[in-house]
Amino acid sequence: MAGKTRPMSQIKQLLRLHQQGKAKKEIARILGISKNTVKSYLHKYGSSGYNIDDLLEFDDPVLESKFHLGNPSYKEHRYEFLKKQMDYYVQELKRNGVTRLILWEEYKESNPNGYSFSQFCYHLHQHQKASKPTAVLHHEPSDKLFIDFAGKQLSYVDIQTGEIIKCQVFVACLPYSDYAFAMAVKTQGVEDFIYAISCCLSYLGGVPRAIVPDNLKSAVIKSDRYEPELNVALDDLANHYGTTIVPARVRSPKDKALVENQVKIIYSRIYAKLRNRQFHSLHELNESIAALVLRHNQTRMQIKPYCREEKFLADEKHLLQPLPKTVYEMKFYKEYTVAPNNHICLFKDRHYYSVPYIHVGRKAMVIYTRSTVSIYVNNELVAVHARSYTAGQYTSVKEHLCSNHQHWLSRSPDYYMEKAKRTSDELYNLFVQLFQQGKYPEQLYRTCDGLLRLQRDTEPEDFAQACKTAIELNRYSYTLVRNLIKNKVIWDTDVPEDNPLPKHQNVRGRECYK
Repeated sequence: MAGKTRPMSQIKQLLRLHQQGKAKKEIARILGISKNTVKSYLHKYGSSGYNIDDLLEFDDPVLESKFHLGNPSYKEHRYEFLKKQMDYYVQELKRNGVTRLILWEEYKESNPNGYSFSQFCYHLHQHQKASKPTAVLHHEPSDKLFIDFAGKQLSYVDIQTGEIIKCQVFVACLPYSDYAFAMAVKTQGVEDFIYAISCCLSYLGGVPRAIVPDNLKSAVIKSDRYEPELNVALDDLANHYGTTIVPARVRSPKDKALVENQVKIIYSRIYAKLRNRQFHSLHELNESIAALVLRHNQTRMQIKPYCREEKFLADEKHLLQPLPKTVYEMKFYKEYTVAPNNHICLFKDRHYYSVPYIHVGRKAMVIYTRSTVSIYVNNELVAVHARSYTAGQYTSVKEHLCSNHQHWLSRSPDYYMEKAKRTSDELYNLFVQLFQQGKYPEQLYRTCDGLLRLQRDTEPEDFAQACKTAIELNRYSYTLVRNLIKNKVIWDTDVPEDNPLPKHQNVRGRECYK
């Protein structure tokens, strides 16, 4: 293999020193190179057919062509023999079990004086690279938005269950400015994918002419190099925003090299920064991601005199198409029967939503998006709820329930305290002591209901006195108050006066005991 070539600026210095009559040893000392290197270049000068002044006038690439006529390793007879076999070796590598080592062993059998294994692999690799040249892609501002999911996941802890929820990370970038966007969603499913794209476009403040996804199942139903079949939901999104979906070519990773590079950067600038932090909701996680993405976009690029955000704001944002008035949300349709508790269950999330009780037993059409749940009965909208993803829980509107259920739903310590205040001062004072015991409030609601019912069935004076006695005894139960009233206890709170003993001669007094 050829040795390391010297910069042409240094070779010009070598020629000038030689022109000045310096000896080879002195030239080597001045330039910090070996004497043999000096000798080699002076030999090349002598056989070039040019004088020194002519050579010094050449630009560096031209001068290099005069001294370096290509890599000698590609000129010797060994390479001439090898290059004739290159196409054969490349084809053989595609066959099962065929390795470079096997091919090299066969090569050495037919050419014992041929290249070593490392040299053989080097030339074979160079041939493979040269046979697949890559084009430099030129990007126009606001033309495309590349989107993909990162391979690695982030997570948060459900504050109610303690469960660790794994999240997918959606990544996008505008190739012209390299302006990036990232957010976490629960899955790579169509619904979350569409939602992430909508959030990204809102973040950009406009719409590019085309969106380029990878061949994800959420984006492409059937992969094809020439005519991929898109998910209908993605077509609907494109129509809503006035853009076009152009999937990346199959087995063409360079089509989306920029977004894949963004993913690598995001691993170090987002994942690494969040590795020791714990989050308790998807919203909390995304707030931290957004802050780090902003910092990433505002970080000065290594080989350019500006940051991504500066480039985006200066040259690209104003060229984006305007956003529509509404954010696109994917709609889903389900039909359910309203249960006897006047709720329907959205089985996708296993969450319950209330319906006005007059519709119990009727068929309801449920249209839900990522954020809302709309319920129709006989083509009439009867309820709208914010969508909840908490399994086994109820979202109820008080007005949808019958009167008994409304009472049950509205119960609270404040509710009972207010009701007692309107009834009597004694009952209010008893409730104050009742709720100050430190018990779980719902444990005391039935006691409060019993005392309120007892108050309605008892003479006011008797009930008031019973409450006072219960407070004096520090016993705040329904049973005690009921028994005091039932057993007709005589209410006499006056303290009897002391009746002094009559004085007589046998009573000696305290002085006798001193």
